[in-house]
Amino acid sequence: MNMRCALTRQEINVTLPDPRNADILIHVGGQLRTRAEATVSVFDSVVQGGDAVWEGLRVYDGRIAELDGHLERLQNSAKSLAFAAIPPSDVIRAAIFETLAANGMRDNTHIRLTLTRGEKITSGMNPRFNQSGCTLIVLAEWKPPVYSDDGIRVITASTRRNTPECLDSKIHHNNLLNNILASIEANVAGVDAAVMLDVNGFISETNDTNIFLVKKNQVLTPHADSCLPGLTRKMILRICLDEKIVAIERNLSLTELYTADEAFTSGTMGELTPVLEADGRIIGDGSAGRLTKQLQSLHRKFAYEHGSPLPS
Repeated sequence: MNMRCALTRQEINVTLPDPRNADILIHVGGQLRTRAEATVSVFDSVVQGGDAVWEGLRVYDGRIAELDGHLERLQNSAKSLAFAAIPPSDVIRAAIFETLAANGMRDNTHIRLTLTRGEKITSGMNPRFNQSGCTLIVLAEWKPPVYSDDGIRVITASTRRNTPECLDSKIHHNNLLNNILASIEANVAGVDAAVMLDVNGFISETNDTNIFLVKKNQVLTPHADSCLPGLTRKMILRICLDEKIVAIERNLSLTELYTADEAFTSGTMGELTPVLEADGRIIGDGSAGRLTKQLQSLHRKFAYEHGSPLPS
C-alpha cells in the first residue's frame, strides 16, 4: 500500500498560505462548521458532476465589493441551470455575514460562495434525482490578491475557451476543467497564467481572469462572448467612463497583445495585474504601464468606497 495514501488528512503535513485559515468556520448547508467538518455528501451534485455555480467576493475594510452583482449572477447562473428552490438574496446575505462575523473578518478576505444543485437520492447526472433543494457553501479565507502588483508572465494555451453553443461562459459554473487544463499548460511552461483563445482564434480571457490591452491611451478588452463578463471587468469599464478614458470592447488578436503598449488582467482574486510578457514577447517596456497603475489605484478606491457595508 502507498504509505502516503494510508495517512489521514490530519497526519499529512501541509503548510497553509495563511496559518489563520486553519481555524476558520465555514458555512455549509445552513450550519457553521470547522475546516475538518466542512464537507458535503458524496451524493451532492457538485461531487457527482461539478453541478454547481459559484462566485468569488472580496472584503475591503468592512465592505463587500459588488455584492448585489455577485448575488444576482449566482442566482441567474442557478436559474439557467434549472436549479430548484434557489435561495433568495436575504438568505445568502445572512449566511455570508454570519460567516464573516464568526471569523472576525472585515478586510483582506476572499469569499468563495458556492451553490450546488444539492444532494441526490442516488448517484447519476439526471437532476430528477435531486429532491432536497440546493446546498449553500460560504468559504471565507484570509487571502491577499493572488497575483503581485509587479506583474505576471503568460503563455497562450492550446485549450480553447468554451463557446456559447457548447457551454455558455455567462453561466458561472463549477465545471472548470477547461480552465484547469489551461492552468496546467501555464504551470508546465513556468509562467503565471495562460491566455485562452476562442474557437475563432481571438483572445477570450486567461484561465482565471479577464484581460485588457492598452494601445495609444485606449483601453481594449474582448467581447464577453466566450469569456465571463466579470464584475471587476465591469468596474474597470465604469471607471474608464467616469474618468473619460476611451474603453472599447472588440475582437483582439494575439498580435495585438504582443504589440500592446500595456496589458493587464482583472478579477476578484487578482484585482488588476500587469502582464509583462506573453509567449516570450515583452509587453511595452516590460513593467507596469502608466494607465495600468492609474486604473489599479482607481479600482481599489472604487472597491473601498462603493462596496456593500457589513453589519456593525
